[in-house]
Amino acid sequence: MSTYSRIASLKTHDAFTARLLELGLDLPCDADVASGPDSPLADRFDVDGLTVGNRFCILPMEGWDGTTDGKPTDLTHRRWKNFGISGAKWMWGGEAVAVRHDGRANPNQLLINENNLSSIADLRQTLLDAHAERFDSTDDLLVGLQLTHSGRFARPNRKDQPEPRAAQRNPALDRRLGIKDDSGLITDDELSTLVDDFIRASVMAEKIGFQFVDVKHCHGYLGHELLSGVDRSGKYGGSFENRTRFLRDIVQGIRSATRNMRIGVRVSVFDFLPYVPGDDRIGVPDADGDPRLAFGGDENGLGIDLSQPGQFMELLQSLGIEMVCTTCGSPYYNPHIQRPAYFPPSDGYQPPEDPLVGVTRQIQATAALKRMHPSMTLVGSGYTYLQDWLPGVAQAVVRQGMVDSVGLGRMVLSYPELPDDVLTGQAWQRKKVCRTFSDCTTAPRNGMVSGCYPLDRFYKDRPERDQLKQIKQASAES
Repeated sequence: MSTYSRIASLKTHDAFTARLLELGLDLPCDADVASGPDSPLADRFDVDGLTVGNRFCILPMEGWDGTTDGKPTDLTHRRWKNFGISGAKWMWGGEAVAVRHDGRANPNQLLINENNLSSIADLRQTLLDAHAERFDSTDDLLVGLQLTHSGRFARPNRKDQPEPRAAQRNPALDRRLGIKDDSGLITDDELSTLVDDFIRASVMAEKIGFQFVDVKHCHGYLGHELLSGVDRSGKYGGSFENRTRFLRDIVQGIRSATRNMRIGVRVSVFDFLPYVPGDDRIGVPDADGDPRLAFGGDENGLGIDLSQPGQFMELLQSLGIEMVCTTCGSPYYNPHIQRPAYFPPSDGYQPPEDPLVGVTRQIQATAALKRMHPSMTLVGSGYTYLQDWLPGVAQAVVRQGMVDSVGLGRMVLSYPELPDDVLTGQAWQRKKVCRTFSDCTTAPRNGMVSGCYPLDRFYKDRPERDQLKQIKQASAES
């Protein structure tokens, strides 16, 4: 169990900021959070010619609850309805949606194709209807669809059977996925075909009303791994130009094939070495890790070097892409970097640092990129672990121009109304605040649907909760 101070134990603003000072962290947090139209978080702003009604954004999450052929279910609709009632005015992709079957991260991930298109259109309408019913209008609501191929982390047919299509060999990760030769690599010809699949998916997304698509480049999935493909031969690897060819070809194709489809990119702006549990279950860098394969990492793979991510941002600008959602690392191989939590998933490791360090690292990296590229519109990630102090930090970073929009992921699984409560000055619902128990990760890692089992009454009452308790108990005893 972690020995770090739990956020829930920091009852006052002074206690929270004192903890930041103790850790030597530069993280602003406003003591008083404003509400009403004059709140910094209520500020309307322009994004690529569209008006977004406030500074909250809902981040895309996988639910593991689609049908085996990739359609949304009632559980998916419930989640998107909650996104709609949240009060946030920017929906970054809603859900990670595979552009073809072999790119699904699990056999229940949504899949966009002609057979599923009307079902995905209905899912979008669920969100719009819920938002309109609660807030009267959707005129200032921006809704996109995240398009993905899971690359080396693809499991399209069985939850317990990896079917990797990796960008390059990686000793630390190959071992975990059973990759022993080059047969698990995706070829240049397959990548060229996949470019067409992304373009086709974007045409379909525009047809059913999505205002932008996110060409996913984060968390160790294919687009992200290509960014660090320094050992890959051929036209998609080696040089920075080759490593970004996949994205450039997709963008060019979308521009040619759609009428007015906007494009965003969610990107891991830095990465660290993969981690493994040490003898005491605390995470340590994998001895087989190669720092050259950590995009945005320093020469040791344990720090940040934003030179190439900055170059990537310049490329996005040259391609006419204004919308960027920053994140980092991967939930598969260094979750404490990507998703700071006090309680790790059952198959993970104890955090080797106070999770506040990880939160601050993400927020400051985003702020640095914003300073370097002030005309870009940046959505930040990594805020959930702040818990009760999330609104104060969110207001401070927006007010100071460190980020344009505050992205929320895990938090809205337990507390979907958080943005509206903050913006309207409603009482803070502490019982709904995500405490990063990681059940929303442990459940799908064990083949169950993802949801907030500890705090959401709907998931508390599902039969999977007892199964989840048993898995966590067995993990604690091992």
